[in-house]
Amino acid sequence: MSDIAPVTGPVAVVTGAGRGAGLGIATALAAHGWRVYGTGRGIAEDPAWGTGIRVDHRDDDAVGRVFDRVGAEAGRLDLLVNNAAAISDNLVSAAPFWEKPRDLADVLTVGLRSSYIASWYAAPLLAAQDRALIAFTSSPGSVCYMHGPAYGAQKAGVDKMAADMAVDFRGTGVATVSVWMGILLTAKLRGAFDSDPDALAAFAAHAETPEFTGHVIDALFRDPGLADLSGHTVIGAELAARYGITDEGGRTPPSHRGMLGEPRTPSAVVVR
Repeated sequence: MSDIAPVTGPVAVVTGAGRGAGLGIATALAAHGWRVYGTGRGIAEDPAWGTGIRVDHRDDDAVGRVFDRVGAEAGRLDLLVNNAAAISDNLVSAAPFWEKPRDLADVLTVGLRSSYIASWYAAPLLAAQDRALIAFTSSPGSVCYMHGPAYGAQKAGVDKMAADMAVDFRGTGVATVSVWMGILLTAKLRGAFDSDPDALAAFAAHAETPEFTGHVIDALFRDPGLADLSGHTVIGAELAARYGITDEGGRTPPSHRGMLGEPRTPSAVVVR
């Protein structure tokens, strides 16, 4: 007899779930009853929110084995959250890109290309369901200058990937949506305010917890109008308002649309 627990709810894979946004999303999805598989190079194998799978998203074959395992153990996949990204500590430097380390371009490998690869492996499992979703985590850096050209290209790339994958998924039950997150109150960022709780409270009024996006993605998946959003880039804070979702302490995070720009609307033209 198999010792694998039977699936009692929808199944999700969250890439880059070892920390930051991915950890928050995985935690929130688990709280909503999802069976969550999370990936990451340093992720715990048995985190409180689900199943951790250690994988380097530079290794395409290793990523393929993740989805083989999900298919074998869970027998289904309902949601893929493409969140893994190689983010450098030098990202926020104000220097021009040629004065920053060359490895900032790694986000175009683990971040952009890795999202394509994970989606490629996940697609057959997702398409076997009546309803499924690929959600990309993105930001206004897609349309405004934010942290330099590598970061911007990665965010613009996943927004476009969501648009184009939606075309290929037409006729299936799979939707693809890119979600702009706001400023994230990660554990690392909170630590920077350890000696000034008042400053943290003021900052938090304009930010989001990592779990916030997970709650939004859960509601998005369950939205009867999900198919109408497929291929589009959406602002997480605006979806939260639509679904009546608040953040930690009942806060309502702002969308920053007026300050940072708005998502591009994909063209309806299809050239094959």
